Amino acid sequence: MHALRVTVDAAREDEATAALWEAGTQGVEVKPALERRVELIAYFGDDPDVAGLARALPGAEIAPAPVPDVDWVARFREGFRPFRVGRFEVVPRWEAHGPDPERLIVDPGRAFGTGTHETTKLCLEALARLAERRPLGRTLDLGAGTALLAVAARRLGAGLVVASDIDPEATSASRHHAALNGEPLHVVRADGGRGLRSRSFDLVLANLMALLLIDRAAEVQDLVAPGGALVLSGLLLDDVPPVREAFAASGTPREHRLGEWAALVFEPAGTAR
Repeated sequence: MHALRVTVDAAREDEATAALWEAGTQGVEVKPALERRVELIAYFGDDPDVAGLARALPGAEIAPAPVPDVDWVARFREGFRPFRVGRFEVVPRWEAHGPDPERLIVDPGRAFGTGTHETTKLCLEALARLAERRPLGRTLDLGAGTALLAVAARRLGAGLVVASDIDPEATSASRHHAALNGEPLHVVRADGGRGLRSRSFDLVLANLMALLLIDRAAEVQDLVAPGGALVLSGLLLDDVPPVREAFAASGTPREHRLGEWAALVFEPAGTAR
């Protein structure tokens, strides 16, 4: 494994994170640095393209970083405990004992999201609120990762649920979590909304980076059926205005916050409360 230390202004954290994922990183740590800067420690399975990153991030400081000899999965498991998000209890696989409709089982060793991040919690809470006032119907979890949100949608009464991701390891993780939770998900490998039928989902969940949401705004909105709902998460508070603007065609969203993160919920007029 290889690692790079990328130091940028704090305002460019999202830009740098997106560039690192595009370059093939397997994970990114974010650490505060001096004078409103952040350090991103990015891990790669192969030699990273440092020259390409330098072109993508002009002005960034990029240098090799040591790779600690740590069993990260074992360390994560040591500290992972069940916790509640809204009506759900999120439980690691080794502590799950039998099926429970209010339990979401996760396998932290599979990465791609375990429910612990604020953005996933915001989505789970938004899902529960939506289910209280409208049928979820045909649901798409876009950029599904572990498909934890797709599983939750099924538990909240959604009919057909599609978990879509471009990463083959993520689609493998989605299938694994569908089986762990005993939920019949339709797992597909697709690049965003490309390859999915226009206006065919009553609910679209997109827990993605703000830059990607803005870039794909028209594509994401086109997936929502007339009268459908749209939940966008993965947003830092500073990301909210540009994402609102990019999705203005979907109307005025309700904003939910948790710490420095936010989610936007778009619903047809007359259903939000």
